[in-house]
Amino acid sequence: MSPQTIHFGLLLLPSYQWLDAAGSADYINLHSQASLKFAKEEESVVAKAPIIEWHYISHNLEPVQASSGPAGIPTCTYDTCPLLDYLVIPGPDPTAPLPEGCAAFLQKLMAQESFRALLTICTGSLAIAPSGVLDGLNVCSNKTALRSIALSGQLYKKVKWVGDRRWIVDGMVWSSAGITAGIDLAAEFARVHFDPLIVQLAKDASEYVPNPAQPDPFAYLLDGVDLS
Repeated sequence: MSPQTIHFGLLLLPSYQWLDAAGSADYINLHSQASLKFAKEEESVVAKAPIIEWHYISHNLEPVQASSGPAGIPTCTYDTCPLLDYLVIPGPDPTAPLPEGCAAFLQKLMAQESFRALLTICTGSLAIAPSGVLDGLNVCSNKTALRSIALSGQLYKKVKWVGDRRWIVDGMVWSSAGITAGIDLAAEFARVHFDPLIVQLAKDASEYVPNPAQPDPFAYLLDGVDLS
């Protein structure tokens, strides 16, 4: 029986937070056949894992500078991106407009029958909210950014912003709060989608104990702030 191949996209928006991207993507990739083969796991164990292919997406093929570290190198554009199963969106400047064509790309992607889920990390949800793909859904985001934007009166109100969770799942949208919560979201995604043995091996390899959605020790950051 052929192993399942999963196509993940990573959306490279200008000045995206490096750990948002690296933390969530690398944690998910620990569950892949390639990662398990690298770790020299037995063939019977490797066979339990999917083949994961990553596609790095931007409005063009020029390098995209992250918040720190090396620039991300796109492998495809909004127009040339292959069919995806999942898309991960690390957080950029939440007040910056989306690149031309990005909103249409997201809208088209969410409408595709084969597309399974959107994963937003940190301010990624705030950045894409004006595209309309999160309308009516319960969504997390970076609390410091949520607070600032809400107090300035610029908060996009068609989304049900959640201020007391590290991550939340609503329909096809998996969203996380501040930067490191993206790894917790990736861990929950893995728990739901991958074989339990592979999930445990990824925890062991990363020496990481995922945090639950609640209680959220940073919920106080939004005390007294109206997100409705």
